[in-house]
Amino acid sequence: MTESQSPYLNQPRITVLPVEPGDPPFRLVEIDGEITGVAFGMTDVVVLATAAGIRIDDLDDPASVRWVGGGKLTWKLH
Repeated sequence: MTESQSPYLNQPRITVLPVEPGDPPFRLVEIDGEITGVAFGMTDVVVLATAAGIRIDDLDDPASVRWVGGGKLTWKLH
């Protein structure tokens, strides 16, 4: 397998982890493998990315953001 075929080279820099219990519920955000903050909604993810110097053009683009445990509209525990 060549480097261009490797599935691990194009991992997004931002990962939004599953919803955690809280009042209100929240999601932890990892940037470059480190927890960088707490998000209560999509806007918080964009703000954290911007603070890290990352521009997100499309929250649905898996090359930009990896959503774990639900997509960008998942902010409540089920």
